[in-house]
Amino acid sequence: MLLPQHIGGTIAGVDLFQNFIDVFNANAEKLNLGDRVTGIVGSMENLSFEKEEFDLVWSEGAIDNIGFETGLIHWHGFLKKNGYVAVSCPSWLAAEHPAEIDKFWTDAGSGLDTVEHNIGVMQKCGYSFVAAFALPEECWTGNYFVPREAAEQALLKKYGGIKTVEDYITDNKYEAELFSKYKQHYGYVFYIGKKL
Repeated sequence: MLLPQHIGGTIAGVDLFQNFIDVFNANAEKLNLGDRVTGIVGSMENLSFEKEEFDLVWSEGAIDNIGFETGLIHWHGFLKKNGYVAVSCPSWLAAEHPAEIDKFWTDAGSGLDTVEHNIGVMQKCGYSFVAAFALPEECWTGNYFVPREAAEQALLKKYGGIKTVEDYITDNKYEAELFSKYKQHYGYVFYIGKKL
């Protein structure tokens, strides 16, 4: 909801789940943005928009679900010439790549690459590189781990004793412990490119 408060034009938000889109659309209405902001149920791998329809494709923390290069190639066609892509994905921030972190992200289905590698991929996919920057630690801790921990406690209260729920929460706690231990080695990086 921050984007339409700072830029003009229309915005289409896409998510796989109707419940998330319902919340998205309700938030747009609460902020009197319903005439410019619309949520659509769909897949980022199979967008239903026209070619060269958008000035900007914005994706926070989702592109690694389909792969950095795959997403950049696919979304390239939906951007107007000189349109921008702004995406964030987990990336190595240091030369040392601890095996424990590498295994965790590989097992999660999205291995980490270096910032330099991802910039090269962006250029290979038809974008000029504009900027890359690591998100502040607070984005992981205060905006992700802390709210997630509250949700986990609610899950335990409702579904305590169910092994699947307890295993899920154990895995989440492990992720938070890894970040606390290795945060100097990796983080979410925002990449901005301009379509050539």
